[in-house]
Amino acid sequence: MKKLIFLMILFCGCFQLLPAQPDRWQQRVKYTMDINMNVESNIFTGKQKLEYANNSTSALNKVFYHLYFNAFQPNSSMDNRSRELGKVTIKGRQDWDPRVKDRISKLTPSEIGYQKIISLKMNGIPQPFTYHETILEVNLTKAIAPKSKVVFEMEFEAQVPLQIRRSGRDNPKTGVRYSMSQWYPKMCEYDYEGWHPTPYIGREFYGVWGDFDVTINIDKTYKLGGSGILVNANEIGWGYDKSAGTDLKPTAKDKRSWHFVANNVHDFVWAADPEYVHFSRKIKNGLTAHVIVKEGAANMTGWKGLLDMMQNALPYIEKTFGEYPYPQYSFIEGGDGGMEYPMATLLAEVPGAMHELMHSWYQGILASNEGLYSWFDEGFTEYAGVRVYAALGNKTGFQQAENYKGYAEVAKSGYEEPLSTKADHFNTNYAYTRASYYKGGVFIEQLGYIVGAAVRDKILLEYYKQWRFKHPNPDDFIRLAEQVSDMKLDWYKEYWVNSTKTIDYKIDSLWEENGVSKIRLKRIGLMPMPIDLQLTFKDGKEEMHYIPLDLMFGNKPDENAELESFKHTEWYWTSPTYTFEFKRRLTDLKKVEIDPSQRMAEKKRKNNLLELNW
Repeated sequence: MKKLIFLMILFCGCFQLLPAQPDRWQQRVKYTMDINMNVESNIFTGKQKLEYANNSTSALNKVFYHLYFNAFQPNSSMDNRSRELGKVTIKGRQDWDPRVKDRISKLTPSEIGYQKIISLKMNGIPQPFTYHETILEVNLTKAIAPKSKVVFEMEFEAQVPLQIRRSGRDNPKTGVRYSMSQWYPKMCEYDYEGWHPTPYIGREFYGVWGDFDVTINIDKTYKLGGSGILVNANEIGWGYDKSAGTDLKPTAKDKRSWHFVANNVHDFVWAADPEYVHFSRKIKNGLTAHVIVKEGAANMTGWKGLLDMMQNALPYIEKTFGEYPYPQYSFIEGGDGGMEYPMATLLAEVPGAMHELMHSWYQGILASNEGLYSWFDEGFTEYAGVRVYAALGNKTGFQQAENYKGYAEVAKSGYEEPLSTKADHFNTNYAYTRASYYKGGVFIEQLGYIVGAAVRDKILLEYYKQWRFKHPNPDDFIRLAEQVSDMKLDWYKEYWVNSTKTIDYKIDSLWEENGVSKIRLKRIGLMPMPIDLQLTFKDGKEEMHYIPLDLMFGNKPDENAELESFKHTEWYWTSPTYTFEFKRRLTDLKKVEIDPSQRMAEKKRKNNLLELNW
């Protein structure tokens, strides 16, 4: 009995010492696909074997697949949505995506995209299915039991649409023949919130973690890049194998088979063109970077320079955001701008490459549901990309100035919507972009203002360690941030993510009372914040005065050891004003400034600074 009690005490003690760990179940998939592409008709057929692990506690009576190519048909939801947004004019511009506009409505039968299911079996038994445009609903003949596995076998046919948004053929800007993203029937994610059969209208994605084994049979003149490792590199050559040659190895067959394997990812992308050229470099042990671009492409120097960029940037990236875990990464000319995928990105041009590379962390490894939390990957990625560029010496001044500017524009525009708005359901493209990218980016930099930059960096690394290869959500991040910072931060998420309330503080008044110097600050905006306030005196000395917010239940550490710092009692969020004292005479004072680091995203900064001439 004593031994049992001792063990119970030991267990409880250990449990208390352990940090909170992600313990949600996740579904798992394993795709094996054999694809036969006809480059004349732009139609391909496919055989797909999908091993599906139901790791949930629920029996599944149905499953859903994404059929993304079906969006590229006249009068589709994507087409209608784009044309409706085009009726809105913001700052003299139609609000539709300039790449889409009304182009889908004008596609001919040979230009549209489609995915048709020829047959679908589960464990060898045919399954009934229903099309809902870009979603396939499968009502199973037998439920998938909890904690069990099944095998789906599918035959399908697809036509590659003209390049409009992300996927497609015959890119009008680059001439790339095939940008093959969202190209296969893809199992929708089922998680703790249920199924996510999100109709495709051109924005974000969410996928099941798993492994991919993909063989693409295509005209022998074509050259490919994509997710994963080319396992038959010795048959292909073209710089993938260990030989020094950069040509395709000869074959007597009309078609060549490209066999890729990608493990522990949630999507698979590839691109193909007969005029591609291939550059590669070993970045570190176990990691090779590739650049695949059309011969004679504009800015070829810039394309080749991406290898230098990655080699120079990776040490800082891994130190700051976590290790890159995969054996390769490919920058591939294709798509309609920049779009991230596991181990690869499609790029229409070189600018934006850093952003897409950083998606390998925020979306690739930390795979949040982009449809629900677009800011949670786009904002984190935008912040990270800017920070890496700055570390490489490509930025001066306030690093995140563009993100703050973008947020300020939407906050003043009248079009702002909460960050919690689903990606597809923003009323305007304008609000979606500035919220997801800019306000989302500000979230991380401003978190550094609240908890301290060094603590914020610890949070980012711990976030990577605890949630890599999983599906974290914003609440998961906030809980972890609270653990690391020893502060309460739910208020920050509530105001910044779930509302459009803004920050605005001003220096209200200064006076002496019985020989004691006093300053009163006033909160004008509806979002409360802790306050950094710097005093500069006529003799050149400076002081930092820190006022924590009561909702934090904690204080950030001093961030500048060179400044004499004073910590005051908390400012209660219900009070619009706060008065504090300082030791020197009022007439010694030269300047008072709220938030000299400019990390607090105030709607109006002019009232943050008071310069005195007495």
